[in-house]
Amino acid sequence: MSLEDLINNCKKGNRKAQEQLYRDYSRVLFGVCLKYSRNKTEAEDNLHDSFMVIFKKIDQFKFKGSFEGWIKRVTVNTVLQKYRKETNLSLVHDNIEEEIVVESNYSEISLTSLLQYIQDLPNKYRLTFNLYVLDGYSHAEISELLGTSLGTSKSNLARARMILKDKIEADIKREVIL
Repeated sequence: MSLEDLINNCKKGNRKAQEQLYRDYSRVLFGVCLKYSRNKTEAEDNLHDSFMVIFKKIDQFKFKGSFEGWIKRVTVNTVLQKYRKETNLSLVHDNIEEEIVVESNYSEISLTSLLQYIQDLPNKYRLTFNLYVLDGYSHAEISELLGTSLGTSKSNLARARMILKDKIEADIKREVIL
């Protein structure tokens, strides 16, 4: 079955087509969810919620642009919406006009370790870091997505980078001692 047929069948509410769509895209979207979640269990919940929204809004996909890009955007927005609703996502409203560049001489960090460091960041920093660094959003777009000011986005990114640098340096020092 072609992608267009699969999408059209999903638009009709065909459960087999929805199941096939899930099988075809769940791994990719799980990776997206994992970037924005604190742990694997939360990522699984976010993946489920994202597919529910995808199936609900699939009529909005008009075959213009990439379908994978569309479902990734739906997934990111679904996860961000969930965090916006959480009361513990209090965003700092600092006004930092220029980005702070954090330099580190350590490039030998495993992807698994780096992902864990990112997942351990507080929500406001993790979301901003992932949107800016991993997904290429601008600070203006992040501000709009998270409902914050431009300065807050820049501040949260700078703080996320500092926290990550400190964690990496602490772990490397610990390895050197061992």
